[in-house]
Amino acid sequence: MKVAELTAAQLLAQHNPDQARTAIAVRIEGQLLDLSALIPEETRLEAVLPDDPEAMKILRHSTAHIMAQAVQELFPGVKIAIGPAIADGFYYDFEYERSFTPDDLPVIEDKMRRIINSGYIVERQEWNKEEALAYFQDQPYKQEIISSLAGGITVYRQGDFVDLCRGPHLPSTARAGSFKLLSVAGAYWRGDEKNSRLSRIYGTAFFEKRQLKEYLSLLEEARRRDHRKLGKDLELFGFSDEAGAGLAIWHPRGMLLRYLIEEFERQEHLRRGYHMVQGPQILKSDLWKKSGHLDYYSQNMYFTEIDEMTYALKPMNCVAHMLIYQSKIRSYRELPLRYFELGTVHRHERSGVLHGLSRVRAFTQDDAHILCTPEQVQDEIWGVMNFITDVMGIFGFEYSLELSTRPDGSIGSDADWELATNALLNVLGNSGHGYKINEGDGAFYGPKIDVKIKDALKREWQCATIQCDFTLPERFDLHYTASDGSLRRPVMLHRVILGSIERFIGILIEHYAGAFPLWLAPEQVRILTVTDRADAWAMENREILRAAGIRAEVDLRNEKLGAKVRDAQVFKLPYMVIAGDQEVESNLVTARLRCGANLPAMTIEEFINRLRDETQKKQN
Repeated sequence: MKVAELTAAQLLAQHNPDQARTAIAVRIEGQLLDLSALIPEETRLEAVLPDDPEAMKILRHSTAHIMAQAVQELFPGVKIAIGPAIADGFYYDFEYERSFTPDDLPVIEDKMRRIINSGYIVERQEWNKEEALAYFQDQPYKQEIISSLAGGITVYRQGDFVDLCRGPHLPSTARAGSFKLLSVAGAYWRGDEKNSRLSRIYGTAFFEKRQLKEYLSLLEEARRRDHRKLGKDLELFGFSDEAGAGLAIWHPRGMLLRYLIEEFERQEHLRRGYHMVQGPQILKSDLWKKSGHLDYYSQNMYFTEIDEMTYALKPMNCVAHMLIYQSKIRSYRELPLRYFELGTVHRHERSGVLHGLSRVRAFTQDDAHILCTPEQVQDEIWGVMNFITDVMGIFGFEYSLELSTRPDGSIGSDADWELATNALLNVLGNSGHGYKINEGDGAFYGPKIDVKIKDALKREWQCATIQCDFTLPERFDLHYTASDGSLRRPVMLHRVILGSIERFIGILIEHYAGAFPLWLAPEQVRILTVTDRADAWAMENREILRAAGIRAEVDLRNEKLGAKVRDAQVFKLPYMVIAGDQEVESNLVTARLRCGANLPAMTIEEFINRLRDETQKKQN
């Protein structure tokens, strides 16, 4: 007897008419399907409603198809590539006789609205490879994708537009919500610079206008906080084509900010029993072969020849730390050994991914390698987790945790991977934090915990990481003498707290919008003179502040006070001190906060005590 089949929409309507009216897809045993999918009548299904996490991906991918249809209709002859949903929206890549520009976006948006208003039914079709190749004969990127696929081909049709896709999609273009095209960028086909250069149009979409408005407001705030703009405005850092792409140049204010962060890290590491070390910038390629980096990471490394021997600029700090451990016989009584280095590394990043301080070719990591016995692994992981919690609290970051497990092409034994993964899982399970597992996303040499911090705009950034490694100690034949006199292999933990110092500073700039807390502000106090008669008083008090460890400057320019205040506000200085006849006569400090509030007059000693208290508390 043949089992009756209904569409998912019909079956949903029988069981829950309210959900059927708002659903955009269904889920059956974890699999997402279109509302038009034919399924047996007795099938148990779940409605995918607009508040479902998968619903936003479906909406955005469907909107990417609508954008591709609009572009194809507006620009005859355009070649369409791919258009996925991404974290905050979608994009689609195109090849055309000219590059698309921001001026094209309003025209494309208008066409998209007409497609949405047309209410085209979105129909899933299954073709064989020959049908698909014939249909897309004028679309080389689609042809390449089709040729790489095995089995049948799935396409989606809306009106006269057809695109390759696994789906699911919105049932109709009329169900598309509020959208906005955001920007145009260059991209390479399949991300390879050797391939064709394409135009990538980015956009975003939401089910409600309110959601889109909130997101665009957040996006505008993100632009205002952009560390590249603020880095220039605050005279922190810069880049130069003459120096080379992806190579940051630190100006005095930025270098002082960096020094403050690095010195804070040094003190925190010393307090926790770490030993400060430093390896050379270049090492023989044989060492990188021994470590495995040459086989797995050479495409990201820089090489040079010295005395007819090949050397490599270090992309990581771990190899020199292996040599330090190896320099003498180690006893179990010495372990754990915690080697810490603020080590500058160089990596050959593609020019297309370089982005301010977030992705550079030379950066410094707060790198540490902990060598310990297998019995000490869990306690050491706990120590690192507590370190991370303390530091992120000081900077005012919430964070989430992810465990990445064994990837394809990894090195090391099954037993080692199991031991390392279980140690990380045990810590995560007892941390009081929720966590998620990224299957197959670990490093090639071991599993890892990644810590993602959340900034003031609720964006997530990956910074701290803890990685177990049983492989490098084996490759470098590291040992320790156990209590019974036998030689045993130590376990190694790779870990960073802030990660790349450059990237972390970029995050901090945006998190604080350039208004650093007092302890991090390169310039903490600026004394603004009202008249020439106050110059001597201002200079004298600047020196008193400096002697007390306060970073103070004076503004003696022959400008109106309002102009001096505005200049100080541009640099987002925590404190301004007004120096006029009244202050000179009373010898009291009149201070103004960057928020505009004025403090009561106080002695210089009282002012210094206030600043010290605030600095010691490291208020965010």
